[in-house]
Amino acid sequence: MEQYDEETIIKKPRLNKKARTKKKVETTEEEKKARMLKTSNTHKMKRAFSESKVLDLVDLEDFKENDSLHFISRGDVDSFSYLKAMSRKQKLKYVLISTWCIGRRDIEDIKEMIENGKIEKLDVYGGEILPSTYKNEFLMLKEVVENNNGRMCIFRNHSKVCVGLGEKFDFAIESSANVNTNPRTEQTTITISKELAKFYKAFYDGIKSFI
Repeated sequence: MEQYDEETIIKKPRLNKKARTKKKVETTEEEKKARMLKTSNTHKMKRAFSESKVLDLVDLEDFKENDSLHFISRGDVDSFSYLKAMSRKQKLKYVLISTWCIGRRDIEDIKEMIENGKIEKLDVYGGEILPSTYKNEFLMLKEVVENNNGRMCIFRNHSKVCVGLGEKFDFAIESSANVNTNPRTEQTTITISKELAKFYKAFYDGIKSFI
């Protein structure tokens, strides 16, 4: 699996004045405002050191509205590991993925989940680093999303959020991890909440893409 380092200095090619003007997307004052949602949840704490352990821990849970599962993880785990685990509980009518970068293996897994009917519709929100530094992954992901009639959005993004609207329940996955595997310690929370899922979806729906 690929490993990425967010501290890597990114050197982007200089664009001429005409190209810079064409690509510029203005951010409104409304879009700059922070948003908050207050929740009251039942909390459960878990430790995981591999993707298989995440799958096992989630499989044991009988989710109820407002349940929150808090994970601390190391090793073969990324934020997509948790989405895969949730897809084993139910079919997902809609999935939103927000990530700074993404690995090829994860894109292949996403494509497989769509083809197997586990994900009905998918929107992806990536960081501005994707089209320039990870061009092959970006083109691969863009094809998967657009073939699914979803939205591929690129903007100044460093958030790591997944939203799932399912046949049984809706949820949000909030994580420090991107959708790629790395050996660092990461924390993740899965919250079963229709309100929280709608909160995030409404925000990302309003994002204007660079592309």
